[in-house]
Amino acid sequence: MTFRAVFFDLGGVIVRTEYQAPRERLADQLGMEYEDLVRAVFDSDSALKASVGTITEDEHWNLVARKLGCSETETAVLRSEFFAGDVIDHKLLEFIRSLKPHYKTGLISNAWSGLRSYIVNKKFDDAFDNIIISAEVGSAKPEAKIFRLALKQAKVSAEETIFVDDFPENVDAARALGLAAIRFRDSESTIKKVKSLLI
Repeated sequence: MTFRAVFFDLGGVIVRTEYQAPRERLADQLGMEYEDLVRAVFDSDSALKASVGTITEDEHWNLVARKLGCSETETAVLRSEFFAGDVIDHKLLEFIRSLKPHYKTGLISNAWSGLRSYIVNKKFDDAFDNIIISAEVGSAKPEAKIFRLALKQAKVSAEETIFVDDFPENVDAARALGLAAIRFRDSESTIKKVKSLLI
């Protein structure tokens, strides 16, 4: 089978938390453990609702702030500090851009309602032919629906598609549908694996 498309996850792949210090500082200020802060933001009921678009990202953060005892004025600081250690992998983005003349490139991300504007503001929307965000489509990985929507939008079959994600359950779900899925560990090895499949 000849590959025609390469899809990527965003969080943990293209954008990664490389510096823990801002979150550690924030957790300390709130009198809680680092892991508990991360769970409050990513694994709460409101986070799951925001991931499938039943509430907005702003609503989610307001609920998180309330739960953590922050005032309304502190919510913006909470948000910015929580993500202050995140880094965009420009090397990986350049690789994705290099694929575009020959393959369809796509993004499949479990994310809240603000992701598309973030991508546009950070000026890397040009790297993708198609962007599928869970909050916009009402389905999140590892559900089959979100993968099928991405394939349909790109007009490719599962067997013609490579998918890169850092979560093993998402990799397994993609493989179950017939995609050639790669578990992301670092940019260098991922780029090599994608290239080896495309040769």
